[in-house]
Amino acid sequence: MEVADTLALQMLSGFWLVVSHNWALISILLTICFLIIIPAVVLAKYVRICLNIIRDTEPPLSMTQVGYEEIHGEDVDFWAADGIRLRGMFVWAAADVPRRGLIVFAPEFKSTRQSCARYCRPLIEAGYDVFSFDFRGHGQSASEEGYTPRQWASDREMGDMRSAIAFVEDWLERQGRPVRIGLFGISRGASAGILAAAQATSIKAIITDGAFSSDCTLEHLMKRWAKIFAKVRIVYENHPPEFWRFLRWCLFITCRIKFKCVFPSVRKALLRMVPRPILLIHGERDSYIPVDQSKLLYALCAQPKYLWVVPGAKHNRSVAVGPEEYADRTVQFFDRYLAELDDPGNIYNEGRFAELVFGESPYSLASSAGLGYKRSFQNDSENSKRTRVAS
Repeated sequence: MEVADTLALQMLSGFWLVVSHNWALISILLTICFLIIIPAVVLAKYVRICLNIIRDTEPPLSMTQVGYEEIHGEDVDFWAADGIRLRGMFVWAAADVPRRGLIVFAPEFKSTRQSCARYCRPLIEAGYDVFSFDFRGHGQSASEEGYTPRQWASDREMGDMRSAIAFVEDWLERQGRPVRIGLFGISRGASAGILAAAQATSIKAIITDGAFSSDCTLEHLMKRWAKIFAKVRIVYENHPPEFWRFLRWCLFITCRIKFKCVFPSVRKALLRMVPRPILLIHGERDSYIPVDQSKLLYALCAQPKYLWVVPGAKHNRSVAVGPEEYADRTVQFFDRYLAELDDPGNIYNEGRFAELVFGESPYSLASSAGLGYKRSFQNDSENSKRTRVAS
């Protein structure tokens, strides 16, 4: 026993001797450990948790939309740039209605081309032709081997969207019609639509419902998940903004390796997009994609831009909360900016939103949907362009 104690004392003495003679080196190593290794371990844990949730969890956004009467059209096949066969559908306006233009509809995640009936029937009745399609892995479009579609718009969905736009452009040219296209996207389809429209000058007007940028939304979700999985509260509550941005970057790099795809930033696409009219719709009670995500995108858009926050509406449910007003707002938006109709009563005409603020619109503040209006102005040019916000 005494021999063991003596040996232990000798080892402790030797260790202390090494520390005392190399304290500077040991201090450097401990500092490196504190500044690099520990944050790396924390980052790795966050990335692993987020990656597992993205990869393994079927979110509520994946629920197939039901509760609408199907609409029938002319089915066509076209091909994405990488050779995947996609199924599209033309829905024609009635023959006795003057044609106002053509709109490409981009369905939400887990929905098919038939879901355009839920949103576009009033547009078709007004004289707009609609081209809706199934993204890869959805409906009757082919699937890509090794690729799993998720609720986030990847480079694959952006490619499908570009191919749909190119197909419609070619069709319009062959029909001798003006190559002017409206875009109407829902949730992930809206995100893919913005990504594609940034490089498609034929898109003249855009409506989105529940749009979001994957990078910003994932950062929001990472902060929420940190409260669930992090053990030390004082740590996750005091991460600087740079930490979350770097974590987001690490997550997307990991996703590129694990999922073999890229999740482009809608936020960045809007910054480089040639200005065109855009209407963003978002449900006030959206618990999946916070309304702040559409507000963020709205702030990045160029004029003319509009934001309609629908009180009482959950994700992708704005059309169900106020179907008549939803129809009026979407039809009049495309009338103003795609068909370019001269209608003094159009709510998107200059000056009309001022009337809405003071209750002089056909939409009552006491309507069953509880819809009201707000506006804000910014003098961003000598013409004092107006920022249109409806909520």
